[in-house]
Amino acid sequence: MTSRRRRSRITLTSVLVVLALAVGGYALDATGVLGPDTDAAGTTAAGGPTAVETTTIGPQQASSGASPASSPTVSRGTDADAVRARTQLADLPVKGKAAGTGYDRTGDFGSAWLDVDHNGCDTRNDVLARDLADITREGRCKVLTGTLVSPYTGATVDFVRGNTTSTLVQIDHVVALENAWRTGAQRLTEAERQALANDPVNLFAVDGRSNSQKGSGDAATWLPANKAFRCTYIEHQVTVKAKYRLWVAPAERDAMVRVLDAC
Repeated sequence: MTSRRRRSRITLTSVLVVLALAVGGYALDATGVLGPDTDAAGTTAAGGPTAVETTTIGPQQASSGASPASSPTVSRGTDADAVRARTQLADLPVKGKAAGTGYDRTGDFGSAWLDVDHNGCDTRNDVLARDLADITREGRCKVLTGTLVSPYTGATVDFVRGNTTSTLVQIDHVVALENAWRTGAQRLTEAERQALANDPVNLFAVDGRSNSQKGSGDAATWLPANKAFRCTYIEHQVTVKAKYRLWVAPAERDAMVRVLDAC
């Protein structure tokens, strides 16, 4: 075989091999055996980032999973006046009541009612003017008529000054004077006891029936029928006891704590 014929055969063989490889590669690509080139996980065939679906969990959803948030515990009230009263009450001495022997309202606390603030009007008329609505007066001080919503009951009482009608509205000492006498007021000066008896913080205009029911009772034996007012009532009692350096009896203190813890 001449060298020219040998070169022709080799060239033909090479062409046939190349054609066979090309046909085989095309067949593999068409059947999907050879996939597209991938750059990195998280990218598409077009080269952009893979879309990842996410869910945002809000605060309420976050606490409602397999371990739900526990219910809030019941705690005592946080009313500012009640908090202050609880603090004052904790500082008050606790001991039994002294004997009431020798207690005399007028002799120990002055006649009812004085003008301790020297405004020209006695304390009873000052409190009536403060606590009643739609009042009419005789002169500058004397309250003749008015309307009271009794804090002790929530009932409305029409006040008309007169021998048989004035008692429908009475002025209550929040800390009853006999109670004050038996829990430390015996040690006060005469001027201090008169101030206590006429202190506006220690006085409310109320319906006469409630005032009569209360008598000289403390928190352990009497509370206003109007439960919505009990916090204010006890807060005033504690304020007065602290202001005039009085003490509380054990049962009285326990009753005060129960009311204030619910405020």
